[in-house]
Parts: sequence; C-alpha cells; structure tokens
Amino acid sequence: MTKLNRKDLISISELSIEEVQLILNETETLKKGPRNTTHLAGKTLAMIFEKSSTRTRVSFETGIYQLGGIGMFFSPKDLQMGRGETIHDTAKVLSRFVNGIMARTFSHQTVLDLAKYATVPVINGLTDFDHPCQALCDIFTVYEKRGKLKGLTMAYIGDGNNVLHSLIQACVKVGMNINYASPIGYKPLQWVVDEALEVAKVTGSKIKSKENAFDAIADADVIYTDVWVSMGQEEENEKRKKDLKDFQLNGELMKKAKKNVLVMHCLPAHRGEEITDEVIDGPNSIVFDQAENRMHVQKAIMKLLM
Repeated sequence: MTKLNRKDLISISELSIEEVQLILNETETLKKGPRNTTHLAGKTLAMIFEKSSTRTRVSFETGIYQLGGIGMFFSPKDLQMGRGETIHDTAKVLSRFVNGIMARTFSHQTVLDLAKYATVPVINGLTDFDHPCQALCDIFTVYEKRGKLKGLTMAYIGDGNNVLHSLIQACVKVGMNINYASPIGYKPLQWVVDEALEVAKVTGSKIKSKENAFDAIADADVIYTDVWVSMGQEEENEKRKKDLKDFQLNGELMKKAKKNVLVMHCLPAHRGEEITDEVIDGPNSIVFDQAENRMHVQKAIMKLLM
C-alpha cells in the first residue's frame, strides 16, 4: 500500500490496520529524511480553528511549510461560517481554492459535514468526540522508544474523553493492550469500546476497564493522562477536579509502576491537577518527544492525503 484508500482522515476507527501502519511507516521515513521537501510544493492547507491551540496550529503550519506548501489560519472571526454561512457553502468554496482542510472544532458533526461537502481532503484536528492525529502520534512515539507496539500495554488514567476514544481505536489497530481507569460518569463511550473489541479479535489486543489508577498501571509499559477540564467544560471545573482527584498521575502512583514505564500527556498539562511536576519532568516522561511527533505524523498524513 502506497496511499490511504480514502479522501479524509476523520477517525482512526475508519482506518484499516494496513493504513495505520502506512502512516507510521511514512512518519518514520519523513522524520529520518531531510526536514524540508517539495512533496506538497504549491499546495495550500486551510486550517479552521474553533478552539485555540499551540501544538495543533504550529505542527500543521510548520509541517505543510516543510513539505513545500503553505498553511492558512482561520479563526471563527476570519470565516463567514462564524457569521452564519453554512458549512456546506464554506466547504464548497474552500475546495475551489485550497488542496486540503484541517479543522479543530467543538462538535464532531462539523468535521463530518466539512468532509461530506468538501471535494478536497479534510483532516480532523480535534473534536469533542476524538483526536486521531494525537493518538497516531502517541503510538508512533511509543514505537520509537520501544521498537515495537504489539503486546505492549498502555494505561490511561483520568477523564475518558476524546483522546481516550482515539487511543483505544489506535491501540487495537496495532496490537497494543489498553487499560483505562476513570470514575463513574467519566468513562469512554461504551460503543467505542465495543467497536474496538471487534478489531481486537483480529489483532489480539485486550481492552480492560479498571477500578482505580493503581490497578490500571500495574502491568503497563506506558502511562497516559490528559487534562480533567477541557475547553468548553470550564463551568464544571470544581466538580471535575473533585471527581477525578484520585486519578492523579503522581510520584506515589509511579512507585507502583514498572521502573522503565513511559509517561505520556498530550498537553497542555494542568500541573498539580492530573499530573505533578515530578512526573511530567521526571526521567520516565517522553511528553515533549510526543509533542514534537505531532508534526512528523501530520506531515505523513498530509502527504498521503494531499
């Protein structure tokens, strides 16, 4: 396989096992090769941001530049979509000018509609449902550090959010096991888990829901966490911090983990909440390698789609 057999990248669940491997292989090739190329010379990526971002914007904008193209940033104030123009019309018009669209939105439906009406590739930069570019970056980073993926176990502790949905989908596609520990009311959508369990029958992955963080990390090769309060959830701030306080990734938890366990966080981190300074800055942390790899993985995705 030399290209993705689809127009868009919306969710990892839509990718075949072979397509996930293709993205990982292409990422490795691009990262090891010259930083600047002409793979997408003369091409333009429209970048739609309903949510602000550090890593998503910089990694996509720098990535398309290094591939020989250019990125165009659009906040809600920069597009007529923010003033009532339909997604249908926006997608149709942008498709006449650009070669690809990346969208970081609140609603997953927005990205689905953009992909439905655009005639150019649409890449999901994050929605309230999932975060596919992040999860593909995460498994690539684990592969870099361990030299394999199949048979390794990732433990996710905390809010069962969009990142966990994509991690579950990604892990089963590459034969990784995943444990998750989240309090009641914060678990991932059950249909996402059920769908992944069907893929796991093919790849041999195991998906386990654990009662507490200590159980989740006991046999883990990787421990992963994310913020407890995402953008759009600010009114739930105090409740979320109270409900999730027993799921903090801290020094006490690390004492129960494997000595060489990898620590991951997709950033931004709320230090002192879901993760402590001693852990995120500790010897097991690969958080900033993980952050860099967003650009390399997304370069591979853009090259394969555009």
